[in-house]
Amino acid sequence: MKKIISILSIVLIFGVMFMSCRSKSSTGSYNSDSDTISYVVGMNIAHALMEMDSTLNIEVVCDAIKDVYNEDAYMTLEEARDYYLAEKVYFVHERAKAHQEQYLADLNKRDRSYVRTRTGVTYKIIKLGDQSHVGGMSTRDTVKIVYTITDESGREIIKSDTLRDSYRKLVKGLQEVVKLAGEGSHFNAWLPSSVAYDTDGNKALGIGPNVLLNYDVKVLDIKYSR
Repeated sequence: MKKIISILSIVLIFGVMFMSCRSKSSTGSYNSDSDTISYVVGMNIAHALMEMDSTLNIEVVCDAIKDVYNEDAYMTLEEARDYYLAEKVYFVHERAKAHQEQYLADLNKRDRSYVRTRTGVTYKIIKLGDQSHVGGMSTRDTVKIVYTITDESGREIIKSDTLRDSYRKLVKGLQEVVKLAGEGSHFNAWLPSSVAYDTDGNKALGIGPNVLLNYDVKVLDIKYSR
């Protein structure tokens, strides 16, 4: 978050340096050292902006630079920071959420064997496991599973070896299905980002923020603590 604020501040500070747009000479260069230096600064800003967000409307960016210099910007620097953070965190999250909901609704229409939970987890049981403890798992239980994670494009993110771990360490969406499917089960589940890695993602696993994930899981064993 601090990095976002820092980048935005730098861009606005550099923006104040632009007095106006100069005309190039017929050779495509500028006629004064001052203009050439201004052009070099502009190139650096452009590269920084492209790394920051390549979808920015450059004409509107130029309007903002002129407005700041002319002291005629329609929002304060503080308001700009607040809006930028909201766009990158909240608005992006809300758009991702809407996309994921539509994707899963369409999936459910195409394949009625998928079931949706109240949290949006959409799963189908390929092989039903032991139902004697359905819904009764605790955070002290441990599970032994084999799983593959892919994203909605089909890109494989993880193909695990056999993993023994505590039930409480599983992502929330996976916990939901494991306790319903039971020991010995095999299921396929789509986990919305809100019940997987949310807005933070998991850099170590190569999972970005707001990513819809597909889990193909075999539950080999469950050890109950009671």
